[in-house]
Amino acid sequence: MLDTARITAITLDLDDTLWPVMPTLVRAEAALGDWLATRAPRTGALFADTPRRLALRQEVLEAHPEYLHDLSFQRLRALALGLERHGEDAALAEPAFEVFFAARQQVDLYPQAAEVLQRLSGRYPLLAVSNGNADVVRVGLGAYFSGSVSARDAGVAKPDPRIFHAAAAHLGCAPHQVLHVGDDHAADVVGAAQAGMQAVWLRHPTAQEPAHSAYAHLVVEDLRHLCEALGV
Repeated sequence: MLDTARITAITLDLDDTLWPVMPTLVRAEAALGDWLATRAPRTGALFADTPRRLALRQEVLEAHPEYLHDLSFQRLRALALGLERHGEDAALAEPAFEVFFAARQQVDLYPQAAEVLQRLSGRYPLLAVSNGNADVVRVGLGAYFSGSVSARDAGVAKPDPRIFHAAAAHLGCAPHQVLHVGDDHAADVVGAAQAGMQAVWLRHPTAQEPAHSAYAHLVVEDLRHLCEALGV
């Protein structure tokens, strides 16, 4: 059961918690492809081919396992590698990445997300904690958050307890004072609970996990139910 008396701050996942991530990534890939088509068409064709793009990313991960947590590094290095192998200008890697990254910030919020953030931020400091590379300021939600901790910032990805402990330290709280909210049962719920936080699981209808988790202090299918549970 959720112990609301312990909560002094809330951390939230971003992708698939506040917006659906797949439409954003599809648009970002398309924006990158359009940009590359006129500047580095051979590399553009590679990145337009999903199996080849994923194979290149896997190659980057195998060569640089220390960057398993850093999606931005993986993307930038894959772009540079693709350009080099196709005899195109490797200096285009950084501007190409910026095209992708800018499009990646153009998200379509879930209908209730802004309302929920407004209600929660009226009582608690909010911190974004994400394995991805969305920027809460650039997506237009900076007014609701006191900051963010990404896997890239922490050097590890959820469910590693260290990213949650970094988030608690950023908030000036002990882990047991923080409530974490997210959609990924393993990364968000189990990770936060094992780090000493309370955890809320946003269970989407397509989730494969059981409806009731031994790790989740609360299971909701709509974040407005969290607001109701917290009385905000």
